[in-house]
Amino acid sequence: MSRIYLSLGSNQSPGRHLRAAVAALQEHFAAVQVSPAYRSAAVGFDGHPFINLAVSLETTLSPLELKAWLYALEDREGRRRDQPRFSNRTLDIDIVFVDQQIIDADGLRIPRPEWRQPFVLKPMLDLAPTFVEPLSGQTLAQLWRHHQPPDGTLQAVDLSILE
Repeated sequence: MSRIYLSLGSNQSPGRHLRAAVAALQEHFAAVQVSPAYRSAAVGFDGHPFINLAVSLETTLSPLELKAWLYALEDREGRRRDQPRFSNRTLDIDIVFVDQQIIDADGLRIPRPEWRQPFVLKPMLDLAPTFVEPLSGQTLAQLWRHHQPPDGTLQAVDLSILE
């Protein structure tokens, strides 16, 4: 059984899509934990703000099997794969950490390089402040001190009241 950390984001009806994704993860996987949600500006393009959160879960699926399962979930929520990488999204789910594994094969890079982005790191920190990022050997709490954004970059939001 592996402990997996996921980053979820949406900027198109984010409340609806993120709640549906969390429900599907809770139904299918064990020991699911969900972070608070945060609003942040779109990165890499001009678009609506994103709502992001993190989920940790346990699974016996391999990282590649999990990636396929997550892609199917994104597709069910209307994810368009014919658009540029940096564009509006109904749902984006990334595998950020798999236990202490380092993977760079078969289209997977774990730890996911975007873990340093505040919109990924802060929700991860909320779930697992003592988790040790395998490349740096530092805890997420230690890393947050080095990657903390300016005040106002992230705003906590109540996912239950979002569309």
